[in-house]
Amino acid sequence: MTTVVTGPTPAAREAAIHAAIAASPDVPTAVILEGLASANSPLADCAPQVTVVRIAPGCLCCAGNLVLRVSLNRLLRRPPARLLISLANAEHAGQLHGMLENAPYVGLLTLGANWHIHLT
Repeated sequence: MTTVVTGPTPAAREAAIHAAIAASPDVPTAVILEGLASANSPLADCAPQVTVVRIAPGCLCCAGNLVLRVSLNRLLRRPPARLLISLANAEHAGQLHGMLENAPYVGLLTLGANWHIHLT
């Protein structure tokens, strides 16, 4: 299952992702985060079944498209049961959704009805 998390601050997004991981700690999970690491990130000490990848800040579907695709392709070599993608801006979540629903990702990822969580 793939979920896109957007919200006002990296701390809020990472806390929400950490809570989702903690709710199902045994589920193999991959996380793609937009932005630099914080010294106080709750994701710093995740369990071994959680893979965290950070991508430099910027629009992942525009400027960071290639970096996102490379990171995503690497993660999908051994597909996790759950993929969480953190975006700083919800403005282009629809474009990211479109990318994930098309080749080559259409057969590799599942986007459910609650594919996008926007934190306020």
